[in-house]
Amino acid sequence: MNDLTDTQLILLAASQDAAFEVLLRRHAPRIHALASSVVGPGSADDVVQEVFLSVHKHLKTFRGDAQFSTWLHRVALNACYALLRKRQPDALDGVPEPVSTASPVRDSENLQLRETLSWAMRQLPHDQREAVALRELSGLDYAAIAEIVGAEVGTVKSRIARGRAALRALLLTRGVEAGA
Repeated sequence: MNDLTDTQLILLAASQDAAFEVLLRRHAPRIHALASSVVGPGSADDVVQEVFLSVHKHLKTFRGDAQFSTWLHRVALNACYALLRKRQPDALDGVPEPVSTASPVRDSENLQLRETLSWAMRQLPHDQREAVALRELSGLDYAAIAEIVGAEVGTVKSRIARGRAALRALLLTRGVEAGA
């Protein structure tokens, strides 16, 4: 089943759980990265679970007007924003994901860098954070991002450029240099 396209898997998923599992394995890493950037690493697992439960429940309503991955990313963003609306303002920091390397010092450095990057992403305006996360973490092209966020491609490019510049400045204020 791994050779099948998303469209083929969607058709099979109504009657075969294995088809849905392939869709889940195929898209979960990018959805997790997106959720981590929006709600923080500590809540990303919950969001991913919520997204795939919702997708499984509503898969038969997917009309195919857009690519499945585009629809999935929109569902993920909606789940992230629903979680953020429920949170208290002081509860925005999630528990960081464990990092596994052979060196405790390296683990600590990686953890600090992830926390700092997560903090910096949360400082961006909503539209920039969304566009940067979809581009850098989900690897989507500008046209797909434009479709997801409902903006023109040029607007998406501007948001990404402004977001990257703001991230660079924020990270420099925290002592993170390019290439770190």
